[in-house]
Amino acid sequence: MSAVLDDDNAAAEPGARPPEAGRDPLGGSVAVARDRGADMKHLHEINKLSKRLHRLVGQAITDFNMIEDGDKVMVCVSGGKDSYALLDVLINLRRRAPVKFDLIAVNLDQKQPGFPEHVLPDYLKSLDIPFHIETQDTYSIVKRLIPEGKTMCSLCSRLRRGILYRVAGELGATKIALGHHRDDMLQTLFMNMFFGSRLKGMPPKLVSDDGRNIVIRPLAYVAEPELERWAAHRQFPIIPCTLCGSQENLQRVQMKKMLREWERLQPGRLDNIFTAMGNIVPSHMMDRKLYPFTTLQTTGVADPQGDRAFDDDEDCGPPAASPIRIHRDD
Repeated sequence: MSAVLDDDNAAAEPGARPPEAGRDPLGGSVAVARDRGADMKHLHEINKLSKRLHRLVGQAITDFNMIEDGDKVMVCVSGGKDSYALLDVLINLRRRAPVKFDLIAVNLDQKQPGFPEHVLPDYLKSLDIPFHIETQDTYSIVKRLIPEGKTMCSLCSRLRRGILYRVAGELGATKIALGHHRDDMLQTLFMNMFFGSRLKGMPPKLVSDDGRNIVIRPLAYVAEPELERWAAHRQFPIIPCTLCGSQENLQRVQMKKMLREWERLQPGRLDNIFTAMGNIVPSHMMDRKLYPFTTLQTTGVADPQGDRAFDDDEDCGPPAASPIRIHRDD
């Protein structure tokens, strides 16, 4: 009668030499199989992430009509993970998009100390797409005008914006694509609420204040952790920012920490808040410029959009038992 023994209790054959410590008695085949399985799992996860990124960017472009046939899109590339990912995805989408559009990558070299001037040109040349490096010493201007210890974002962003608008006109670009993502938009919403006393976010598409440029944010539906994973996979040559992004006292940094903590404690909360930004009911807010509160009159006619005497709180309570549909990207 044969006995089935597990590895820990297996009996050694008479005269057999015990395996050496730390050596796989199967000649490493188990370890190789384990590594191969891990590689396959990693490849599967990356493939899912790629599909998701391209689907979300394509969905945002469609929902807000960001790119049209014949557009020349100027993609602003700073050297950070977000703008690299934006350019990467747009290049792929262009190959199979139902409309024809051109891309040109633009970087603003602000002459910040230690900025590796060769990194972006070398990378963009390897992509074989048109690019332009605009050199403007905005760093010295910001450092000269902003006192030490104060945040530099307000002036820095204004200078960048003006320069990029000018460059877009010179290059004949019809759209300016920025790498802001879902979490940037949420941070802006809460910054405006907490410090500006207004419900104002970061729009996925806008017309510049001079009326000459259309700015788009194709990463609007993409969460930052997904971009971090994609950047690690693609091994983008990240260039650390020594301007705005390096200031720990920025309110935006504090907002990021707050939102990350919310998502850790209540997964899905950020998705709900982001969805709410696209489901606004002016009649249930308090802005008199958006809804005619002062001229409201009874009509005697039932209005499905009108307020009810008693609100149903079903949407705010626990979800009813029902089948859950999960969208799979594989």
